[in-house]
Amino acid sequence: MPVIKAKDLTDSVADALQYISYYHPLDYIQALAEAYGREEAPAARDAIAQILTNSRMSAEGHRPVCQDTGIVTVFVKWGQGCTLDSDLSLQAVIDEGVRRAYLDPSNPLRASIVSDPAFTRKNTRDNTPSVLHVEMVPGDTVEVTVAAKGGGSENKAKFKMLNPSDSLVDWVLETVPTMGAGWCPPGMLGIGIGGTAEKAMVMAKESLMAPIDMAQLKARGPANDIEALRIDLHDRVNALGIGAQGLGGLTTVLDVKILDWPTHAASKPVAMIPNCAATRHAHVVLDGSGPAFLPAPDLAAWPAVEWAPDAQARRVDLDRLTPAEVESWKAGDRLLLSGRMLTGRDAAHKRIQDMLARGEPLPVSFDNRVIYYVGPVDPVGGEAVGPAGPTTATRMDKFTDTMLGLGLLAMIGKAERGEAAVAAIKAHRRAYLSAVGGAAYLVSRAIRSSRVLAFADLGMEAIYEFEVKDMPVTVAVTAQGDNVHASGPSAWRKPVFVSSRTV
Repeated sequence: MPVIKAKDLTDSVADALQYISYYHPLDYIQALAEAYGREEAPAARDAIAQILTNSRMSAEGHRPVCQDTGIVTVFVKWGQGCTLDSDLSLQAVIDEGVRRAYLDPSNPLRASIVSDPAFTRKNTRDNTPSVLHVEMVPGDTVEVTVAAKGGGSENKAKFKMLNPSDSLVDWVLETVPTMGAGWCPPGMLGIGIGGTAEKAMVMAKESLMAPIDMAQLKARGPANDIEALRIDLHDRVNALGIGAQGLGGLTTVLDVKILDWPTHAASKPVAMIPNCAATRHAHVVLDGSGPAFLPAPDLAAWPAVEWAPDAQARRVDLDRLTPAEVESWKAGDRLLLSGRMLTGRDAAHKRIQDMLARGEPLPVSFDNRVIYYVGPVDPVGGEAVGPAGPTTATRMDKFTDTMLGLGLLAMIGKAERGEAAVAAIKAHRRAYLSAVGGAAYLVSRAIRSSRVLAFADLGMEAIYEFEVKDMPVTVAVTAQGDNVHASGPSAWRKPVFVSSRTV
């Protein structure tokens, strides 16, 4: 009877989490490289180039591919012939691995987990606890799949209790456009069909752990109804024209994964969870002989894609930026920002709103400034800041009118803005700029200095001042209200063909 030592399991989890923070799965990189080669939309092609370049930089530098290093989900298939040599619970043993990985001084990962989620939302500071799923299976090994899921994609999870006669395909095609681009496409869609509500959600998440094989599946042809459904959904979702980062293009999803389970005759539960451009997961097997460590991948497997600033991009001096210059920007313009900018996201915006309501003076002036929605990773070595990609901008929509009223000239985030935010931007004659989600290490190289100006107690959600040099962004919403996240997908949308299949 194999004995799994607690330390071996802890060490394996810690190693896997560090590994996936800076190494993309090769299947994702290869599929994304193929999508890059096919992409015709300039903005989407540029975004994919940034993601691929960022991936190679992260692999070489052993720094996170994304500043949101995720909530940890662990799937364990515990062989019934194995025993755990520990007085601690399995949850505690695995969480110790999470703790070590996220506090590793050579590559600290951002702690994003908050306890007391309905009220105080206090950061646990070490990214524990993880979300653990355990299945007892025949055998004498322990299989562990470790994933780190960013909030931007996790927040787009969807569930619907369909009627048995309802079309799953129709629901997916109606729902995906409502998810926007905060999940950082191109990525994958995981779908769970059947069981109960919670079973469908777990299956959708677990399906994302499988390798990307859509190209191979299409080459050999589907062997069953589920595989045929995967192909059908893959082609139909890409025909929506959403594209990389929601900018419009040919590739929104690289693969669609589906798991199913028998369900009640009166029910048809369907869950859908997207995986983002970070797509972090790894699989290890323990047999009692020691920890399971993952071998480093061959960096030669990465495509020879190296993003460089667009020669036609407009250079913007943030320290001399004027309302008139902001009004001259057109939707889709590529900008290279240099100078000083502020940062601030959910917690900072909420605190500012509360201070204004109480009539208290603000610690920072926002007049004629640009704010970046970001929560960076802590720096190491000589870094000014760790990976610092944008967070989902729609979470700041309800604060937009207030913040623009304080004098902001522009905001930077990822993905689209809601109707109210676009209306506020137009009313104030300001702009929203989009940075590429999934290119956090690349973006951080543009940041030359960083200092906390206010709300230091909020950690990564404090208000910083960054000094940047040639930070790449795209004008997403103009002072006139033109919105590239609406016009881009519209331009690349294809007619949705009628399927002969009824699902």
